[in-house]
Amino acid sequence: MFKFVYFFGKDVTDGKSSMKDLLGGKGANLAEMANLGVPVPPGFTITAEVCVLYLKNNEYSKEMVQQVEEAVDKLETINGKKLGDPEDPLLVSVRSGARVSMPGMMDTVLNLGLTDKSVVGLAKKVNDERFAYDCYRRFIAMFGDVVLGIEFRKFDSLIGDKKKELGVKSDTDLDAEALKQLAERFKEVIKLEKGFDFPQDPKVQLQMAIDAVFDSWNNPRAITYRKINGIDDKWGTAVNVQTMVYGNMGNTSGTGVAFTRNPSTGEKKFFGEYLLNAQGEDVVAGIRTPKYINTLKDEIPEAYGQLVDICQRLEAHFTDMQDIEFTIQEGKLYMLQTRTGKRTAAAAVKVAKDMVEEGLIDKETAVTRVQAEHIDLLLHPRIDPEAKLELIANGLPASPGAAVGKIVFTAEAAEEMAEKGEKTILVRTETSPEDIGGMAAAQGVLTVRGGMTSHAAVVGRGMGKPCVVGCGEIVIDTKNALFKVNGYTINEHDYISIDGSSGNVILGEVELIEAEINNDLKHILLWADEIRTLGVRTNADNPTDASLARELGAEGIGLCRTEHMFFGEDRIPVVREMIMAEEEKSRKKALKKLLPMQKEDFLGIFRSMEGLPVTVRLLDPPLHEFLPNKEELDEKLREYETAGNIEKIAAVNKIIERVVSLTELNPMLGHRGCRLGITYPEIYDMQVRAIMEAACELAVEGVQVSPEIMIPLVGHVKELALTRQKVCELADAVMAEKGTKFDYKVGTMIELPRAAITADKIAPEADFFSFGTNDLTQTTFGFSRDDVAKFVPIYQKAGILENDPFAVLDQEGVGEIMKIGIEKGRSVKPDLKMGICGEHGGEPKSILFAHSIGLNYVSCSPYRVPIARLVAAQSTLASRNK
Repeated sequence: MFKFVYFFGKDVTDGKSSMKDLLGGKGANLAEMANLGVPVPPGFTITAEVCVLYLKNNEYSKEMVQQVEEAVDKLETINGKKLGDPEDPLLVSVRSGARVSMPGMMDTVLNLGLTDKSVVGLAKKVNDERFAYDCYRRFIAMFGDVVLGIEFRKFDSLIGDKKKELGVKSDTDLDAEALKQLAERFKEVIKLEKGFDFPQDPKVQLQMAIDAVFDSWNNPRAITYRKINGIDDKWGTAVNVQTMVYGNMGNTSGTGVAFTRNPSTGEKKFFGEYLLNAQGEDVVAGIRTPKYINTLKDEIPEAYGQLVDICQRLEAHFTDMQDIEFTIQEGKLYMLQTRTGKRTAAAAVKVAKDMVEEGLIDKETAVTRVQAEHIDLLLHPRIDPEAKLELIANGLPASPGAAVGKIVFTAEAAEEMAEKGEKTILVRTETSPEDIGGMAAAQGVLTVRGGMTSHAAVVGRGMGKPCVVGCGEIVIDTKNALFKVNGYTINEHDYISIDGSSGNVILGEVELIEAEINNDLKHILLWADEIRTLGVRTNADNPTDASLARELGAEGIGLCRTEHMFFGEDRIPVVREMIMAEEEKSRKKALKKLLPMQKEDFLGIFRSMEGLPVTVRLLDPPLHEFLPNKEELDEKLREYETAGNIEKIAAVNKIIERVVSLTELNPMLGHRGCRLGITYPEIYDMQVRAIMEAACELAVEGVQVSPEIMIPLVGHVKELALTRQKVCELADAVMAEKGTKFDYKVGTMIELPRAAITADKIAPEADFFSFGTNDLTQTTFGFSRDDVAKFVPIYQKAGILENDPFAVLDQEGVGEIMKIGIEKGRSVKPDLKMGICGEHGGEPKSILFAHSIGLNYVSCSPYRVPIARLVAAQSTLASRNK
């Protein structure tokens, strides 16, 4: 017969801690504590499999019902008491327990088994009528709330009324008669609300409570918690039925929650709270102010000493910080739960590092104990979790961290206010390359449109700048310098706060906690470096970002986007001069001005990355992106027409004509990438010369350089062959001119499905492949990455997509195309180096996938480098343990 129910208690325990999938974390750990001889009130666990079957079929099998009855009989025998006995009743708690901790998300019922008759017997048995009716009124209210779905406030308000009537402040001041009256009133509420009497059969109470706990797996807060924490909806919860012990039997009794270490700081110090003469819900409900755990040694010293000893044993046994619940009944200690303790990011890192030094765990275990989110939080300012927030909108969390500032609507305003020392949030419909100065000057960026790989998102992450995008609820009114959202009107220079880790937009100024990279985190990352086999590079376009990324552990640059070098105030006019040129001679003249500027950047970047590879992508975006927005040009034209400025009217009209001629219906699939290099070869010639001249100068100085020139958007091998030939000819010529020689590589981005499918033909012309997963996702799905915010959240809600594919790599589609590219590429070049340089290179699930398909490295924005180092190590460990 299949086993649905597992018993636990002294000398009769069926389960163990390794059975969390079946018994849930609580049930498995109760069984383990019982196996260790820790004082645990006996009970039994109904498996999570029963929950899954019950929620599917809305009934139980005969075998399960029979096993529960047998477990109840065993529990009654061990305790020498029976459920519902009018002389000496057995009382139990009924609690949830999923395989991973979901604190407070599901339901619990305490004191089950009390009835109008058994409460009298309990009062006589313990010689304390007040205690008995305190338990009864608690049980009726909890049963009414959890099992029958009656709002708890309807019971709580009656308690408040009774305290007012008697002129007392605390629940503990209510005498037996008052509690007896409350129990009767509570039963009346149930009769009024549900149309039937409070059940007086304990077996019926138990079955109803078990049903309610299983049903609570699908309550709204549990569903939301699972979604936030990536917990599978299919798991279900176990149910634990456990003998009640009482912390509300006077001042030698109490209940509490404690941690074996401080969950906020990670300090190795016993930490917790307790209440005397109370039951468990009193501690968490906040009805009474609990006491610090260390004062328990003065009030019940023997139980405190035993508690400390047990907690030390449990931490050593489970080799992790424990979160425990306990009850003391008339001086005797009982352990009700132990589980891995939730902790802050700083505490997670400190505990992992300290436990290695204490010999409790090894370095590999420590690396698995720290999560990517922990590092993300530590590397960016974050909102104080204690702060009260007035949320006004929510967008996509494009770049982590939090920022506070006065809102401005133009890049110029952000720059001007930054010069005055004022902090701003740049609010735009969407950002463009022209906004780069304002983005750098602002504390954070908020956009109405755009997805996780939009301009604002990519640049924000590169800068380490908090950014929320795709907040479509916002309506910007530039004429009146304000925006409206969800009934709020926010004027220019009003304060807002944004959280780039959650996508929240908050009214006013909130308190921020500053970022820190402490020695504990450095230890964990160094241990990760010892383990991982996947390389970690950075996406960096300037010497500052390159130096920062190297400090954060980058092993080179996997993507240097040369177009980002064109956006400086001194450069954009020259770039526009080149674009406006109508013949090659004029274009070359402008490019000659750009050459020393690009070369200067490469000198700084190569110097910052001395000894490490630097992959430089030649110009990729369509040329119109470097010209002013047509709407802005039209507005300027109207101004000049009003002023009658003939000269400027002519100049603006000329630019408008060029913008119109260059504008494409679908620019991301248009005249860009290698197509630009083939139609305007002088552009790529200038860039290759700048790269090689910078590398040659440094090589002559003795600086070790390793340039890798990357040709973007190749779809046909002949595009790469033609462009590569010209690159190599020019690179070799520059080295000959400078009288030096060093190795360089020429490779390509695989960002079109055709490139992946024909990778065996492309590979002979490439020294490396770099998967541009942003564009590969666009071209595989047929999604525009700047417009997905309009419908992807709806798709996620409807269950069509689990994740935004621009945030988390689509392994089923895009991933399969990558596998084809890898297999075909290496079929002709077995040692062909390959990596990811799209934004997915810093996302944990995508990094794990990159490792699994045999890529050599991932490349990500500088602030994601530590995350990539950690997850790369975790992926190595995961593959070893398969």
